[in-house]
Amino acid sequence: MNKQSNLSRLMGYAGAHKILTYLSWILSVISALLALVPFWYIWRMIHDILEVSPDFSQAENITGYGWSAVFFAVLSTAVYIAALLCSHLSAFRVASNIRKELMRHITALPAGVTEKYGSGNLRRIVNTSSAATENYLAHRLPDKAGAIATPIGLLFLLLFFDWRLGLLSLVPVILGFLIMLKMTGDGMEQKMKEYQNALSNMSNEAVEYVRGIPVVKTFGQTIFSFKRFKAAIDNYETWVIAYTKALRLPMMFYTTAVNGVFAFLIAGGSCLQETA
Repeated sequence: MNKQSNLSRLMGYAGAHKILTYLSWILSVISALLALVPFWYIWRMIHDILEVSPDFSQAENITGYGWSAVFFAVLSTAVYIAALLCSHLSAFRVASNIRKELMRHITALPAGVTEKYGSGNLRRIVNTSSAATENYLAHRLPDKAGAIATPIGLLFLLLFFDWRLGLLSLVPVILGFLIMLKMTGDGMEQKMKEYQNALSNMSNEAVEYVRGIPVVKTFGQTIFSFKRFKAAIDNYETWVIAYTKALRLPMMFYTTAVNGVFAFLIAGGSCLQETA
Protein backbone atom coordinates (compact mmCIF):
# COMPACT_ATOMS: atom_id res chain seq x y z
CA MET A 1 0.00 0.00 0.00
CA ASN A 2 1.50 3.34 -1.02
CA LYS A 3 2.28 5.75 1.77
CA GLN A 4 0.14 8.87 1.60
CA SER A 5 2.13 12.08 1.12
CA ASN A 6 1.93 14.92 3.62
CA LEU A 7 0.21 17.17 1.08
CA SER A 8 -2.40 14.51 0.35
CA ARG A 9 -3.09 14.14 4.06
CA LEU A 10 -3.51 17.90 4.41
CA MET A 11 -5.83 18.00 1.43
CA GLY A 12 -7.92 15.35 3.16
CA TYR A 13 -8.68 17.92 5.87
CA ALA A 14 -9.56 20.55 3.25
CA GLY A 15 -12.53 18.68 1.88
CA ALA A 16 -14.16 20.47 -1.02
CA HIS A 17 -11.89 23.48 -0.43
CA LYS A 18 -8.85 21.66 -1.81
CA ILE A 19 -9.74 22.84 -5.32
CA LEU A 20 -8.96 26.36 -4.10
CA THR A 21 -5.42 25.26 -3.21
CA TYR A 22 -4.78 23.99 -6.73
CA LEU A 23 -6.38 27.11 -8.19
CA SER A 24 -4.05 29.29 -6.10
CA TRP A 25 -1.04 27.56 -7.68
CA ILE A 26 -2.31 28.27 -11.18
CA LEU A 27 -3.06 31.90 -10.36
CA SER A 28 0.35 32.31 -8.74
CA VAL A 29 2.06 31.04 -11.89
CA ILE A 30 -0.01 33.39 -14.05
CA SER A 31 0.83 36.29 -11.73
CA ALA A 32 4.56 35.51 -11.89
CA LEU A 33 4.53 35.44 -15.69
CA LEU A 34 2.49 38.63 -15.90
CA ALA A 35 5.00 40.35 -13.63
CA LEU A 36 7.67 39.78 -16.29
CA VAL A 37 5.69 41.43 -19.09
CA PRO A 38 6.53 45.02 -17.94
CA PHE A 39 10.22 44.24 -18.43
CA TRP A 40 9.54 43.48 -22.07
CA TYR A 41 7.80 46.85 -22.50
CA ILE A 42 10.66 48.61 -20.71
CA TRP A 43 13.07 46.91 -23.10
CA ARG A 44 10.95 48.10 -26.04
CA MET A 45 11.06 51.67 -24.71
CA ILE A 46 14.85 51.61 -24.38
CA HIS A 47 15.21 49.97 -27.79
CA ASP A 48 13.04 52.57 -29.55
CA ILE A 49 14.79 55.48 -27.82
CA LEU A 50 18.22 54.24 -28.81
CA GLU A 51 17.06 53.60 -32.37
CA VAL A 52 15.99 57.23 -32.94
CA SER A 53 18.70 58.89 -30.85
CA PRO A 54 19.34 61.83 -30.77
CA ASP A 55 15.96 62.76 -32.31
CA PHE A 56 13.84 61.39 -29.46
CA SER A 57 10.65 62.95 -30.82
CA GLN A 58 10.40 60.07 -33.31
CA ALA A 59 9.89 57.56 -30.48
CA GLU A 60 6.12 57.71 -30.67
CA ASN A 61 5.22 54.52 -28.83
CA ILE A 62 6.94 55.31 -25.53
CA THR A 63 3.78 56.42 -23.74
CA GLY A 64 1.86 53.35 -24.88
CA TYR A 65 4.65 51.06 -23.73
CA GLY A 66 4.75 52.80 -20.34
CA TRP A 67 1.02 52.46 -19.70
CA SER A 68 1.11 48.85 -20.87
CA ALA A 69 3.87 48.11 -18.37
CA VAL A 70 1.83 49.70 -15.57
CA PHE A 71 -1.28 47.74 -16.61
CA PHE A 72 0.46 44.36 -16.51
CA ALA A 73 2.14 45.20 -13.19
CA VAL A 74 -1.24 46.02 -11.63
CA LEU A 75 -2.83 42.96 -13.25
CA SER A 76 -0.08 40.74 -11.85
CA THR A 77 -0.72 42.08 -8.35
CA ALA A 78 -4.48 41.57 -8.69
CA VAL A 79 -4.03 37.96 -9.84
CA TYR A 80 -1.60 37.29 -6.97
CA ILE A 81 -4.12 38.66 -4.46
CA ALA A 82 -6.74 36.32 -5.93
CA ALA A 83 -4.28 33.43 -5.54
CA LEU A 84 -3.74 34.28 -1.86
CA LEU A 85 -7.48 34.56 -1.25
CA CYS A 86 -7.99 31.06 -2.64
CA SER A 87 -5.07 29.57 -0.73
CA HIS A 88 -6.08 31.19 2.57
CA LEU A 89 -9.67 29.96 2.36
CA SER A 90 -8.41 26.41 1.90
CA ALA A 91 -5.64 26.74 4.52
CA PHE A 92 -7.98 28.09 7.19
CA ARG A 93 -10.33 25.16 6.65
CA VAL A 94 -7.42 22.72 6.97
CA ALA A 95 -6.13 24.34 10.19
CA SER A 96 -9.63 24.40 11.67
CA ASN A 97 -10.30 20.74 10.90
CA ILE A 98 -6.88 19.69 12.24
CA ARG A 99 -7.51 21.47 15.55
CA LYS A 100 -10.93 19.86 15.88
CA GLU A 101 -9.49 16.41 15.18
CA LEU A 102 -6.63 16.93 17.66
CA MET A 103 -8.96 18.11 20.41
CA ARG A 104 -11.24 15.11 19.88
CA HIS A 105 -8.22 12.84 20.14
CA ILE A 106 -6.77 14.56 23.24
CA THR A 107 -10.06 14.49 25.12
CA ALA A 108 -10.26 10.74 24.52
CA LEU A 109 -6.79 10.14 26.02
CA PRO A 110 -6.20 9.17 29.69
CA ALA A 111 -5.48 12.09 32.06
CA GLY A 112 -1.96 10.81 32.67
CA VAL A 113 -0.95 11.53 29.08
CA THR A 114 -1.43 15.27 29.63
CA GLU A 115 0.88 15.16 32.65
CA LYS A 116 3.44 13.09 30.75
CA TYR A 117 3.87 15.48 27.83
CA GLY A 118 3.04 18.72 29.63
CA SER A 119 0.24 21.13 28.91
CA GLY A 120 2.64 23.55 27.22
CA ASN A 121 3.79 20.93 24.75
CA LEU A 122 0.23 19.87 23.99
CA ARG A 123 -0.78 23.50 23.49
CA ARG A 124 2.09 23.94 21.03
CA ILE A 125 1.05 20.85 19.10
CA VAL A 126 -2.57 21.97 18.82
CA ASN A 127 -2.06 25.67 18.11
CA THR A 128 1.42 26.17 16.66
CA SER A 129 1.56 23.03 14.55
CA SER A 130 -1.87 23.57 13.02
CA ALA A 131 -0.98 27.21 12.38
CA ALA A 132 2.16 26.05 10.57
CA THR A 133 -0.02 24.28 8.03
CA GLU A 134 -1.72 27.60 7.30
CA ASN A 135 1.62 29.21 6.45
CA TYR A 136 2.61 26.22 4.33
CA LEU A 137 -0.62 26.01 2.35
CA ALA A 138 -1.54 29.69 2.15
CA HIS A 139 1.90 31.14 1.39
CA ARG A 140 4.68 28.66 0.74
CA LEU A 141 2.96 26.51 -1.88
CA PRO A 142 1.62 29.39 -4.02
CA ASP A 143 4.93 31.23 -3.69
CA LYS A 144 6.76 28.05 -4.65
CA ALA A 145 4.67 27.73 -7.80
CA GLY A 146 5.42 31.35 -8.67
CA ALA A 147 9.09 30.88 -7.82
CA ILE A 148 9.30 27.99 -10.29
CA ALA A 149 7.54 29.92 -13.06
CA THR A 150 9.54 33.14 -12.60
CA PRO A 151 13.04 31.85 -13.50
CA ILE A 152 11.62 29.91 -16.46
CA GLY A 153 9.93 33.00 -17.86
CA LEU A 154 12.93 35.15 -16.97
CA LEU A 155 15.25 32.76 -18.77
CA PHE A 156 13.24 33.14 -21.97
CA LEU A 157 13.36 36.93 -21.59
CA LEU A 158 17.11 36.98 -21.00
CA LEU A 159 17.79 34.81 -24.02
CA PHE A 160 15.42 36.93 -26.09
CA PHE A 161 17.11 40.22 -25.14
CA ASP A 162 20.70 38.98 -25.59
CA TRP A 163 21.61 35.32 -25.20
CA ARG A 164 25.24 36.09 -24.33
CA LEU A 165 24.41 38.45 -21.48
CA GLY A 166 21.57 36.13 -20.51
CA LEU A 167 23.93 33.20 -20.01
CA LEU A 168 26.42 35.44 -18.21
CA SER A 169 23.77 36.63 -15.75
CA LEU A 170 23.08 33.01 -14.81
CA VAL A 171 26.61 32.55 -13.42
CA PRO A 172 25.97 34.29 -10.06
CA VAL A 173 22.60 32.52 -9.83
CA ILE A 174 24.31 29.14 -10.17
CA LEU A 175 26.91 30.15 -7.58
CA GLY A 176 24.17 31.24 -5.18
CA PHE A 177 22.32 27.96 -5.76
CA LEU A 178 25.43 25.89 -4.97
CA ILE A 179 26.03 27.88 -1.79
CA MET A 180 22.38 27.44 -0.79
CA LEU A 181 22.77 23.67 -1.20
CA LYS A 182 25.63 23.86 1.26
CA MET A 183 23.40 25.77 3.71
CA THR A 184 20.57 23.22 3.44
CA GLY A 185 22.54 19.97 3.49
CA ASP A 186 22.08 17.00 5.80
CA GLY A 187 24.26 18.55 8.50
CA MET A 188 22.24 21.76 8.53
CA GLU A 189 19.02 19.79 8.55
CA GLN A 190 20.09 18.05 11.74
CA LYS A 191 21.08 21.37 13.31
CA MET A 192 17.68 22.82 12.43
CA LYS A 193 15.94 19.86 14.07
CA GLU A 194 17.99 20.34 17.22
CA TYR A 195 17.23 24.05 17.18
CA GLN A 196 13.50 23.42 16.81
CA ASN A 197 13.57 20.83 19.60
CA ALA A 198 15.35 23.26 21.90
CA LEU A 199 12.78 25.94 21.09
CA SER A 200 9.93 23.51 21.75
CA ASN A 201 11.38 22.45 25.11
CA MET A 202 11.87 26.06 26.19
CA SER A 203 8.27 26.90 25.25
CA ASN A 204 6.97 23.92 27.20
CA GLU A 205 9.05 24.71 30.29
CA ALA A 206 7.97 28.36 30.14
CA VAL A 207 4.32 27.32 30.39
CA GLU A 208 5.08 24.97 33.26
CA TYR A 209 7.01 27.76 35.00
CA VAL A 210 4.08 30.17 34.74
CA ARG A 211 1.73 27.53 36.09
CA GLY A 212 4.09 26.98 39.03
CA ILE A 213 4.26 30.63 40.11
CA PRO A 214 1.44 30.18 42.69
CA VAL A 215 3.48 27.37 44.24
CA VAL A 216 6.46 29.70 44.57
CA LYS A 217 4.34 32.35 46.30
CA THR A 218 2.60 29.89 48.61
CA PHE A 219 5.58 27.89 49.82
CA GLY A 220 8.26 30.56 49.49
CA GLN A 221 10.42 28.62 47.04
CA THR A 222 13.12 30.35 45.05
CA ILE A 223 13.60 30.68 41.32
CA PHE A 224 16.15 27.88 41.47
CA SER A 225 13.29 25.46 41.99
CA PHE A 226 12.72 25.73 38.25
CA LYS A 227 16.08 24.46 37.08
CA ARG A 228 14.52 22.74 34.10
CA PHE A 229 13.31 26.11 32.76
CA LYS A 230 16.78 27.62 33.08
CA ALA A 231 18.36 24.53 31.50
CA ALA A 232 15.94 24.80 28.57
CA ILE A 233 16.87 28.46 28.06
CA ASP A 234 20.59 27.66 28.19
CA ASN A 235 20.13 24.80 25.73
CA TYR A 236 18.20 27.06 23.34
CA GLU A 237 20.93 29.69 23.57
CA THR A 238 23.57 27.11 22.72
CA TRP A 239 21.79 25.95 19.56
CA VAL A 240 20.87 29.44 18.39
CA ILE A 241 24.47 30.63 18.60
CA ALA A 242 25.82 27.45 16.98
CA TYR A 243 23.29 27.57 14.14
CA THR A 244 23.91 31.26 13.49
CA LYS A 245 27.69 30.86 13.41
CA ALA A 246 27.42 27.87 11.06
CA LEU A 247 25.43 29.92 8.54
CA ARG A 248 27.40 33.15 8.87
CA LEU A 249 30.10 32.46 6.26
CA PRO A 250 27.88 30.71 3.66
CA MET A 251 25.32 33.50 3.91
CA MET A 252 28.01 36.09 3.29
CA PHE A 253 29.14 34.34 0.09
CA TYR A 254 25.52 33.79 -0.99
CA THR A 255 24.68 37.49 -0.62
CA THR A 256 27.83 38.47 -2.50
CA ALA A 257 27.11 36.08 -5.37
CA VAL A 258 23.46 37.08 -5.80
CA ASN A 259 24.12 40.83 -5.58
CA GLY A 260 27.19 40.54 -7.83
CA VAL A 261 25.16 39.97 -11.00
CA PHE A 262 25.65 43.61 -12.00
CA ALA A 263 29.43 43.20 -11.90
CA PHE A 264 29.18 40.24 -14.28
CA LEU A 265 26.88 42.12 -16.65
CA ILE A 266 29.01 45.28 -16.66
CA ALA A 267 32.16 43.29 -17.42
CA GLY A 268 30.39 41.22 -20.08
CA GLY A 269 28.80 44.29 -21.68
CA SER A 270 32.18 46.04 -21.86
CA CYS A 271 33.74 43.02 -23.56
CA LEU A 272 30.88 42.78 -26.08
CA GLN A 273 31.16 46.47 -26.87
CA GLU A 274 34.88 46.17 -27.53
CA THR A 275 34.39 43.21 -29.86
CA ALA A 276 31.51 44.86 -31.73
